[in-house]
Amino acid sequence: IKDRDIKILLSEIYDKNLLFLKSKEIEMILMKNSFIDGFNINKKYPDTIKIKIFEKKPIAILFKQNKKFFISENVDLIEYKYFSNNSSFPHVLGDEKEFKKFYNNFKKTKFPLDLVKKFILFDSNRWDIKTTDEKTIKLPYENYIERIENYLEIKDENNFKNYKIFDYRINNQLILK
Repeated sequence: IKDRDIKILLSEIYDKNLLFLKSKEIEMILMKNSFIDGFNINKKYPDTIKIKIFEKKPIAILFKQNKKFFISENVDLIEYKYFSNNSSFPHVLGDEKEFKKFYNNFKKTKFPLDLVKKFILFDSNRWDIKTTDEKTIKLPYENYIERIENYLEIKDENNFKNYKIFDYRINNQLILK
């Protein structure tokens, strides 16, 4: 969030008397910016307000109904804006509610998010992960945490370097292509 964006948002309360200015009024104005996660307000009488803003950190870009949104670490939707580093965010093709369930489990695996290019949800409610090195991890509907952990264990071994598809959809099997 840029300072000038905050100043523009708060312009409607400039020149208002601090005694009559309610914190709820400031909250309603600030929450118009979807990047704001929270804030602290301190009034310094007679004429100063100090606001400490906590931002949501984008982790991915969600494509939903032909629109783009950022997804925060807490899997909240954030209004999409272009930044120079947008290409470094993985893309999510699917529903944000399903992604929230998946991502909360995905975090437990310690899979580096910067290695993910895309998360793809299928109609059968299973996920594929496409990596930045063009590998595809096809996950089953259930028990996918162990499969992701297995991929992390074997991905750098020489025996597996030439494979592009790691298909874990069949129970107790890994199909390589």
